[in-house]
Amino acid sequence: MTSTTNPTIDWQAFTTALGDVEVIRDPTQVEKLSKDYYYFSPILQAQLADKTADLVVRPTSEAEVLQVAKACVAAKVPVTVRGAGTGNYGQCIPLAGGIILDLSRMNAVKWVKPGMACVAAGAKLAAIDKVTRPAGWEIRMYPSTYRTATIGGFIGGGSGGIGSIMYGQLRDRGNLNAVRVVTLEDEPRVIELRGDDVQQVNHAYGTNGIITELEIPLGPAYPWAEVIVTFADFMTAARFGQALGDADGLIKKLISVHAAPIPSYFAALKASLPAGCHAALLMVAEPSLELLAELVAEFGGTITYQKAADEAGKKTSLAEFTWNHTTLHARNVDPALTYLQTLFPHDPELQLVQQMYEHFGDEVMMHLEYFRVGGSVIAAALQLVRFSTPERLQAIIDHLEAQGAFIANPHTYILEDGGRKEINPAQVDFKAQVDPYGLLNPGKMRGWLERQTA
Repeated sequence: MTSTTNPTIDWQAFTTALGDVEVIRDPTQVEKLSKDYYYFSPILQAQLADKTADLVVRPTSEAEVLQVAKACVAAKVPVTVRGAGTGNYGQCIPLAGGIILDLSRMNAVKWVKPGMACVAAGAKLAAIDKVTRPAGWEIRMYPSTYRTATIGGFIGGGSGGIGSIMYGQLRDRGNLNAVRVVTLEDEPRVIELRGDDVQQVNHAYGTNGIITELEIPLGPAYPWAEVIVTFADFMTAARFGQALGDADGLIKKLISVHAAPIPSYFAALKASLPAGCHAALLMVAEPSLELLAELVAEFGGTITYQKAADEAGKKTSLAEFTWNHTTLHARNVDPALTYLQTLFPHDPELQLVQQMYEHFGDEVMMHLEYFRVGGSVIAAALQLVRFSTPERLQAIIDHLEAQGAFIANPHTYILEDGGRKEINPAQVDFKAQVDPYGLLNPGKMRGWLERQTA
């Protein structure tokens, strides 16, 4: 048995060194577990379609992770850590073969205290909430893949989501308390990072440590009602979203605004979305509903759907039509669609949003998600793009950036190029300490690649 990427690796000896740790060799399963939702991007689809691991290894404990780490260092086997594979940028797709380290079986909720929980990296977000809600607490924020995503994957590859309108982004101080990390040194060890030190591995795509356990802060578990509000005019809908975000006394978890024709892609919500409408999909605490209705009336909107908190399990959650689930539903109708991630500067008047909405028209359909950045509510867009060519896609990005918008590019698998566009020295330095051979998710951290060639 030889490696498809490194024929010098003796896989039989490697698997023997793993002892009783589960190993998946079936090529179909290995390929499936080597992929995420990278195909949302036509650019990544071309670059990553043929990338797979050689084996999948599925530990059940931190001790087994240490055993796997030691075997990988000894044989110089690349390691790509995987949660549920719900990312969109190829974060968990191996570029250099090796193993997929699937942590989904490490899923315990170890303890819950007021406002805090300790969880294993493979615990699903929805499963954590099931444990914490009876005590009145819940996860502060989560992606639209809430039912399937794992906490380790969310911290490693995510940035925010439903709940960010209250709590900001994952990188904000206080949204991650502590992590335990397994290193890939000659003698692997477990390191605990607390406080601001967690930023060394937060949103690092698993390039500089294997997160095995996390201490996460929780928020009060409100009874969340779900509401659809429709508008005849998009900018009225957008300004309503901003006003709701800025209304500090109204407790909300989700403000998602969609320009026509995006609501037409939501087949399951068709009865509540009149043809040609612009829509706001909301999650609001039930005590705020009466005053929400007054704000809706102020902006001339129409409430077409409302689901009480006690109906949560009976109907599809509106959250599953927001954030990047919007892209998923749209692509189910038109697979040629792709998307962008745009952060507009803070402006309660939303002038740049309006300019870009009018400039691009139906080619770049406006989808806004509101969240807090530095204490202010801003509109971020996950626009749907009618893809034609890579050159045209780049021209759209260039125009948005030239007008003052920030693009978190979803068409690259490079950590720094997809997000803040700058190398994080703390993350690179931490990798040098804990992964000296560069075995963790190789090819994804530009800071490390440049360090190697310097």
